[in-house]
This record gives sequence, structure tokens and C-alpha cells, in this order.
Amino acid sequence: MSARFPKAAAPLGPRARIAVVVAAVLLLAGGSVGYVMHAGQRTKGQSAEADASFTLGGPALYFRDTAGGRVAHQPLTEARTGGARTTDARTGGARTRGGPACDRFYASDTGALCLRAGPGVLPKTYAIVLDRQLREKRRITVPGVPTRARVSASGRMLSWTVFATGDSYATTSFSTRTAILDQRTGYLIKSMENIQLTIDGARYHAPDVNYWGVTFARDDNRFYATVSTKGRTYLVEGNMRDWTAKALRQNVECPSLSPDNTKLAFKKKVSDDEAAPWRLYVLDLRTMRETPLAEKHSVDDQAAWLGDGTLAYALPGTGGRGSDIWTVPADGTGAPRMAVQGGSSPVAVAAPASAG
Repeated sequence: MSARFPKAAAPLGPRARIAVVVAAVLLLAGGSVGYVMHAGQRTKGQSAEADASFTLGGPALYFRDTAGGRVAHQPLTEARTGGARTTDARTGGARTRGGPACDRFYASDTGALCLRAGPGVLPKTYAIVLDRQLREKRRITVPGVPTRARVSASGRMLSWTVFATGDSYATTSFSTRTAILDQRTGYLIKSMENIQLTIDGARYHAPDVNYWGVTFARDDNRFYATVSTKGRTYLVEGNMRDWTAKALRQNVECPSLSPDNTKLAFKKKVSDDEAAPWRLYVLDLRTMRETPLAEKHSVDDQAAWLGDGTLAYALPGTGGRGSDIWTVPADGTGAPRMAVQGGSSPVAVAAPASAG
């Protein structure tokens, strides 16, 4: 038996074709408006701000709770071994929820930075500056998708990175924009791309430079970051007063400076496999010697120091969790250990100075 097919419909006339096109345009426009209105209603309907009782205080590990997208914290214990301060997230203390809604979060003892993706058809990010009570002090809207956030130890300097295009550091088809804010003066550098960059001792200019992963020294002047250009990544050391940066070495991404300012944790590209390209390393800034850490999974994160001897970072989660937070010793010994189920953006907040 031969297959049966419906009769072909008669061709549409010019007026009918125009009517179909107009209807399709109206349908698409209505869908876009509906999405924006729905996103706005959702934002209004759900509080994105911190509960009044949720503030910065330690010693505690603050992080983004992936279950609800809000910041939470749990206790930390501190110890000193050979003069180095180490921190342990294995306290078994209860998770305290109620922080602000953030896609990326970082804090000092005096304030915090919350990156929140905004609603709308075109991606945008709110960079929200928070005080110690996690109340909003300033909000800056930038185009792009939030990816990195950092606050200096004093709380004066803040930096954030957004993806302008693309959404993965594992490919070459991305563009980033990194900003720096000086809270003392209020001066905002909207993009680092105009910094005076030196590579191999010579001033460097190229249209493809991308910066990300800023980390600040204790003096609030020196900083480190990643720059990529022509398929290579470099660790740069920057100077805020001179607004200059010089490349120190290749293949360093997302640096994170230790509290004592002597070591940098970073992710190093060890494979061309886009699914697992990186491994965590620590660079001794005195000897410039690299040490691979015991974590052998690919870590696409800017690791955070929990004291001078431990690093925390996020890895893809299991059981439906977006990500989990793991810790590993910073000297290459030991083994990775899960610290938080269902968390990202880890940062250690110390106890107030008056608490000893």
C-alpha cells in the first residue's frame, strides 16, 4: 500500500503572506515582552536582599547556596601550624541562610561585593557594593554575564569580571570586561583594557587583550590578574597608582593572592580537552616555583584562601546540585575534601578584631 500524504496547500497570496509575517513578528515581540515582565515580576516577588539578622561575622565560610541562589555561611575553625594560619570548614556547624541573592559573591571583614544577573533579553549584571551589615551602598549596571568578583583585604578595592561574549574560559570565543572600583575615592575604572601593559620588557598593544581574575595585595595598590592575547594567557602584576601592568609568566589564570601575600593560587592549562583543561597550582612569589595541588579534577574557579595553608574552590556537583565547595592543602600534600554541598563563591570572613 502506498503511503498517503495530505494534499499540498494552495500558495498564499501577497496579502496573506504579509499577514502571516506581521503575526509572527507580533508573536515574537509579545513573547520577549512577556519574558521581561515575568523576570521583573519574579524579582519583585522574591526578596533579593539580605535578612536583617544576616551580616558579616566570623570566623565563618560565606558562600552562594546553589539551592536558592542566596548567600549563606557556616562556621570555620582556625589553627596555627609553624606560624601559618590554617582553616578548617569541617566543623559540622549548621548552615545559616538569609544572605543576599547573588550569582557571584566575595567579601572582606568590612563589606562585600555581590554580582547579580539582571532580567531582560540582553544580559546585564548588577555589581552591588554591600557594607558589613550587607546593606546596599552602591549599584553599578554593566552589560554581560557575571563571572568573577574580588574584594581587597581592607575592603577598599573591588573588582569584577563579566563575559561580554561567550560563557567559558575553555574556548577562545569569549570576551571579558573587568572593572576596578576604589571605594575610598569612588573612582571607577570601567575596563582594564586601557592599562599600560608590558610583555617581555616592551610596551604591548593589541585589540584582542582580555583581563580577568583580579586579586589585590594588602597595600591596595599592587594587584595581580590574567591577561590573554593571541591565544596565550599571562600573569600580570599591576600598579594602581601608575596604572601599569607587567607580564610575569605564561599560562596563569584566575590568580588568588594568599593572606600573607607570598603565594598565588591559580589554574594552569594542562590539556586541550575543553571538558577538563585546568589544574590548580600555587606559585611561590619569592622563588617563582610552581607546585601542583592534590586536586586533580579540572577547576574552573578563582580559588579562595582559607588562611595561608588551605584553598577553597567550586567543582560541578552531583545529585542535581549545581556545584560543591571543596578544600585542599596549599602545599601540594594531603587530599581534596568536600566542605559544602551545594555551594559556590567561597570566602573566609575572620572574626572582628575586638573578638581577638
